[in-house]
Amino acid sequence: MNPEVAAPQRQRLALILRQEWLLAVSIATSIVFLLVGGILFDLLANPAWLIIIFVWLFSVVLGSALSVVRHADHLAERLGEPYGTLILTLAITSIEVMAITAVMQHGENNPTLVRDTLFAVVMIILNGMVGLSLLVGGWRRPEQHHNLQGANAYLGVIVPLATLSMIMPNFTHPANGPPYSAIQQTVLAFMAVGLYSIFLTLQTGRHRGFFIDETGEAAHHVKPNDGPLWLPVTLLFAYMALVVFLVEQLAPPIDYFIETLHAPAALGGVVMAILVATPEAISAVRASLANHLQRSVNIFMGSVLSTIGLTVPAMLAISHLSGHPVVLGLERTDSVMLVLTLALSIITFASGRTHLMQGAVHLVLFVAYFLLIFEA
Repeated sequence: MNPEVAAPQRQRLALILRQEWLLAVSIATSIVFLLVGGILFDLLANPAWLIIIFVWLFSVVLGSALSVVRHADHLAERLGEPYGTLILTLAITSIEVMAITAVMQHGENNPTLVRDTLFAVVMIILNGMVGLSLLVGGWRRPEQHHNLQGANAYLGVIVPLATLSMIMPNFTHPANGPPYSAIQQTVLAFMAVGLYSIFLTLQTGRHRGFFIDETGEAAHHVKPNDGPLWLPVTLLFAYMALVVFLVEQLAPPIDYFIETLHAPAALGGVVMAILVATPEAISAVRASLANHLQRSVNIFMGSVLSTIGLTVPAMLAISHLSGHPVVLGLERTDSVMLVLTLALSIITFASGRTHLMQGAVHLVLFVAYFLLIFEA
């Protein structure tokens, strides 16, 4: 090989190895738990080992999830909006589905895990992520603007799907009766996938302009060619595969903690939701700080929509195939919190402009959600 060609290639390879050091850590962690995971889990009765194993796995999984977002953001810059944000939300949704499936297959069946995780994702995103994004953005400038038609399109699908998925199951049968029947679950799955498919057609087709800043700012958020496109795609899938495997290893410490301390079962769903939502939350807050509120709206609204529109049908299908029942209906206080959050979101994004106060109100609901977890 020509030395003049080989030298830049070696430099590029060295740069990639420095940037992707976490990939080596994730692979090493996966190998350790693949070979001696059973021995490590036998040590969970020791509080010190429980904390070490949980922090170790949680940190590596979160770091790998952040790397997924980093490479999805790179693709977003290459492809532009709304395709970039769509890649990000679909990548995170895939992780969510595979992670919930892995944990659901572990140990005793937890029929409320899917419900708790979905509800936690919605609360963390629509209250925590939205509140923080609007708060930091409103702190820097009096008002921020977004495309009103895009926000209405998101909410127009989120509100009915959230209601049908998490509230309506409590009213279709008596209090002590079964949840949605198999036929009702099938219909719900087809409705969710159908509406999401129509939304994608709208988002990437004739109404693509709804999801771009009205100033055209987001439309030009594209970088010139920066290396081969296959590299971020390959790294994206590599990190996704590692996240799925390591989340399955994270299930035993979480279960042991909840069972030993008699903590609320919903905490398992909260931990899963934090792992899923944190990377997107960072991207949304950064976009809001840079005054790209439309990208923030695309991230958090798209996350909620894909969670309900894709995760719910996927988990229902997996439930039928694996024989693990799934309970979707929320408890009474959670139902009220969901309705309140959806109503507040409609008000917040009704004018196309946001300010500091709206972010503070969403964060208050986020705090209330966490307090209500421990009410029992």
